[in-house]
Amino acid sequence: MKQKGKLIGIGVGPGDSELLTVKAVKILEKIPVICSPKSSKKKESIALSIIKPILEKREKSSPSKENSKKGSIRGLKILEPIFPMTEDKNTLEKHWDYASDLIAKNLNKGLDVAFITLGDPSIYSTFSYVQKRLKNSYEIEMVPGINSFTACASSIGKPLVEKDEILMVIPKIDDRLEKLLKEGNSFVLMKTSRNTEELEDIIHNQDCEKEITSVQNCSMENEKIIDSFPKNKPYLTTTIVKLKK
Repeated sequence: MKQKGKLIGIGVGPGDSELLTVKAVKILEKIPVICSPKSSKKKESIALSIIKPILEKREKSSPSKENSKKGSIRGLKILEPIFPMTEDKNTLEKHWDYASDLIAKNLNKGLDVAFITLGDPSIYSTFSYVQKRLKNSYEIEMVPGINSFTACASSIGKPLVEKDEILMVIPKIDDRLEKLLKEGNSFVLMKTSRNTEELEDIIHNQDCEKEITSVQNCSMENEKIIDSFPKNKPYLTTTIVKLKK
C-alpha cells in the first residue's frame, strides 16, 4: 500500500520574501505540490507572490521539458483553490471542502503538499480550515512564519509590550471592544479595512494617553506607516493601539 503524503502548513510571513524562515525555503525548494488559495480567479495569491523568488530559482535549476507552459517547473504542481471573501458560512464550507479534497487526492498519491499562508499558520490562517478536515487521516506539520503584527512593530521601531503589559489581538471590531479596552494595554487590530468611524471614535475617546499607528503593506516595497487610523484602508492594513493607563 502506497504511503500517504504529508501536509505542511507553511507561514510565509508578512510580505518580504527575505523574511521567510530557512526551514520554509528548504521545503519549498523540493516540495512536489504547493497549495496556494486565492480570493478569486482573477486575483493572484499574495502568499504565492511572496515565494516567487524561490520558485524562480527552482525553475532555473530544473526547467520543465515535459510541459511547455511558461513558468512551469519540473516536479512541482501548484494548486490554487478559491477561498472567497465572504461571510456566508455555507459558501465558505463548500470551498474549504473542495480544497481539502483536492489536497487529499495528492496526499493519497504519496505526494507531500505545502499549504502556504500569510503570516503564521496558527494565527487566523486559512490553513486551519483544511487542517481540521484532514488531521485525522494524514500526517500534518506546521512551519511557523513571522506574523503581521510583530513585523509591523519592527517597521514602526517600537515594542508591542513591555514588562507586565497585556497584549490583545483583535480580529474583528464589534461590541466587545469597549470591554476589552479596559483590560489590555496594547491592541493589535487585524484587518483594519473593516473598521468603521464609530468604532474608531470609541478608541479616540478613551480617557488616557494613547498611541495609534497603522501599517499598510508591511515589509513590502509600498509599505506605509500612518500615525493614526488611515483614511484609505487596503486589505493588508494593521493598526496597533497602545493605551497608557
